[in-house]
Order: sequence, then C-alpha cells, then structure tokens
Amino acid sequence: MTIEEAEPVRPAARSGGARLSMRTRRALWVWGFLALPILFYSVIRFYPTLDAFRLSFTDWDLMSTPEFIGVENYARMFGDPHFWQVFRNTFAYLIIGTPISLVLAFTIAFFLDRVRFAHTFIRALYFLPFITTASAMAWVWRWFYQPAPTGAINSFLGQIGLAQIDFLKSTTWALPSIMATAIWAGLGFQIIIFMAGLRAIPQTYYEAARIDGVGEWGILRKITLPLLKPTTVFLVVFASIGFLRIFDQVYNMTTNDPGGPLGSTKPLVLLIYQTAFSSYDMGYAAAQTVVLFTILLIVSLLQLWIMRDRA
Repeated sequence: MTIEEAEPVRPAARSGGARLSMRTRRALWVWGFLALPILFYSVIRFYPTLDAFRLSFTDWDLMSTPEFIGVENYARMFGDPHFWQVFRNTFAYLIIGTPISLVLAFTIAFFLDRVRFAHTFIRALYFLPFITTASAMAWVWRWFYQPAPTGAINSFLGQIGLAQIDFLKSTTWALPSIMATAIWAGLGFQIIIFMAGLRAIPQTYYEAARIDGVGEWGILRKITLPLLKPTTVFLVVFASIGFLRIFDQVYNMTTNDPGGPLGSTKPLVLLIYQTAFSSYDMGYAAAQTVVLFTILLIVSLLQLWIMRDRA
C-alpha cells in the first residue's frame, strides 16, 4: 500500500468548507454591526409609518381608546374643500419652487465655479442661509416684508416711487413671498452640490470640445448638462421633498394666522399639525399623513423614472 492510498487527502472539500466558513463569519460580523442601526431605524421610522396607516382607520383623540371607523376619515378628507385648497397650495410650492430653485442654483454655481477671487468666501455666503435656523430666518424675512417704514422692501419701493405691497396679508402675494424665502433658504445647499458635480466633470472633455470648435453654448448643452444628470436627479428629488414638506417658513411667517391669509399659504404638513395638536383629531391627522406619504412616494418615484438614464 502506498502512502497516497493510506492517507487520502481531499483538498477541494477542505478548501470549500473553509471558504464557506469565512463567508459565514463575515456575514455574521456585517449583520452584527448593522443590527443596531437597522433596529433603531425600524423603531423610529418604519413602525410609526405603519402605525399611521392603522390609526388612519380609527377615531382617536389621544385620551380614549382608538375606535375603528373604516374609511370615514378618508371620505371626510376628500369631501372637504379646505383640504383641496391645502392640496393645491402644496403642489404650488412644489411645481413653482422646485424648477426656480434649481435653475437659480445651477446658474449661480456655473458662474461661481469660474470665479477665482474670494471664491471660498462667496461660496460660504451662499451656504450660510442653509445652516441658519429656519425660525430665525423666517422672522428676518417677515421683518423684510413689513409695511414701511419697518419693512426694508416696502421702504425701498417707497423710495423709488412704487406702491407698497401687503406681502403677507394678501392672498395673491403671500404664497409667492413665502416661496421666495424657502427658495433662498435651500439655495446654498443646491449650489454646493452643483459645484461638486461641475468639478467632477473631467476637463479633457472640455478641451477636446474646444479643439473641435464647439462653442460655449454647445459645451453646456452637450457636455455639462448631460454629465450633470445624476446630480440634477438627486437635487430634483431632494428639492421636491423639501417643498412638499414645507412647514417652518409658513408657520413662522404667518404666526398670527398660520397658513393665512384665508388659508392661501397653508401646506399639507401644517394642516396635519393643526389637526393633530390643535383639534386632537389624531385619526384624521393620520389619514392626512398617509396621503402626504403617498404623494411623496409617487412624486419621488415618478421623477426618478422620468429622469433615469436611458442610455
């Protein structure tokens, strides 16, 4: 009997077992590190979301036991003219605010990227409103919009011979005035992200285009904008969610009549807040929350589908 016959060796089997054992250990380590964040996120995010769906079918005032009432909250909501006014206001913030903010942010980022003198200082000035407390910023803008001689804007209009504008007391001007504040507040973040996207584009593309005789407009249309598509998709979704969830600016700038005048500026988040913590109608507020969640989900998925890379 030879040595090989006396001691058979199976390297393939041992090697395969070792690889499987290493993969298993690695998976256990990974899930061990991820278990706590996943559990925390599930408790903080997933459970309240699912519970809101359950509460939307109940009548609950925080004091008594929730009573199941079926779809009565939804029928009441969809039959309420005030809800549809708030719904239109919310989409006005979205449809008008998102494109204006993105166009402004890209324009500023495009030209700021070419500035060399005091570039960092100017970029910091644009970013400052984004890190400013929303309530403080809203009150400053509320002071800007006051009648003359208190309000800076109306004082300037008076000096150049124009009539004063009731920015926050007019059903025509109130929503655009608050929207301007929200656009200004988020502009700095969008500028920084656009500039990061512009800096990530290889300069060789621009050099090759200029050698081929492509003008600046052609470079912008054929190189810059297509290569900025991932950045643009992210900012479109991010800005859309922000405008759909607008609350701070509206609440602080219309403190005397939240969402006024006559509900012309009230968004869906403010309506949910008032329903839950002023009327204590938690079941009805949960139904409104479900509608907002559905809108956010549909708008985000629709934008991702429309702007996805078809190449």
